[in-house]
Amino acid sequence: MTWLQSALLPAGPQAARIAALWPPFFWGSVVIWLLVMGALLYGAFRRRRAAPGERAMARSVGAASAGTIVMLFALLALDLAVGRALTLPPEPAAVIEVTGRQWWWEVEYADSVPSRRVTTANEIHVPVGRPVLIRLSSSDVIHSLWVPSLAGKKDLIPGHRTSLWLQADTPGVYRGQCAEFCGVQHAKMALLVIAEPPERYRTWLARQREPAAPPADSLARRGLAVFLGSSCVLCHAIAGTPAASRMGPDLTHLASRRTLAAGSLPNRRGALAGWIADPQRIKPGSRMPPNPLGPGDLRALLAYLEGLR
Repeated sequence: MTWLQSALLPAGPQAARIAALWPPFFWGSVVIWLLVMGALLYGAFRRRRAAPGERAMARSVGAASAGTIVMLFALLALDLAVGRALTLPPEPAAVIEVTGRQWWWEVEYADSVPSRRVTTANEIHVPVGRPVLIRLSSSDVIHSLWVPSLAGKKDLIPGHRTSLWLQADTPGVYRGQCAEFCGVQHAKMALLVIAEPPERYRTWLARQREPAAPPADSLARRGLAVFLGSSCVLCHAIAGTPAASRMGPDLTHLASRRTLAAGSLPNRRGALAGWIADPQRIKPGSRMPPNPLGPGDLRALLAYLEGLR
């Protein structure tokens, strides 16, 4: 599936307003550049003649300064108008809390009933055509969330909660990225926004509220035992099992996600096996340690994790 990631291909009202700034800023800069270069070339190649009078030179400098000020204020007014529009969200269809971590995104769907809250990682599902409020925070350093086709950048600052709203007008998968250097794996800190029709979104959310599916066969049951008996349980949670740590991504519905390791790998069996066995080779510096499992235990663990849909 194609993932859209371009500020010049807006798919929602926020991104469209930001994209509308491109023509006036671009052409304004082109005009200023041409005028400045034209003046420089004229001064460099014109024939020698008597210097213009002081009054004429003052008029020329004054006119150029006035034109520059007018253009800058016009661009500033456009920028402020867009910024004001971006900070006035309509009534949201959902409230989603996103926490930036080194180097992945924790995503939690808020609900007044604690048992109905949904926690996932590195993916945000939203209903098409509905505004969604995103509350942002960071657990470590400054991150910045940017989904170019849907919204502008917004910083996630430790100890300070920020927010943005976005809306996708077209179904699809939109790629986001951390836009603030946050450490060695900053470039491998991606996020997907999946925009779905409202009915499909509600179905997805209802499934996410369910606990993990029980192991389907003896191999998967062995895989659950491997998971609970290994270091995995110290960092990850799986609803419906004793695993309840929040240090790493929640794995309750891991198999339903499109990627692994914050967009570093496709969510396929071979990639999952490589990520479990030696994550430092794929994402050096990440906090997930190597897991030297035997071949039988690794196959059983993969069978269990692939059933978490």
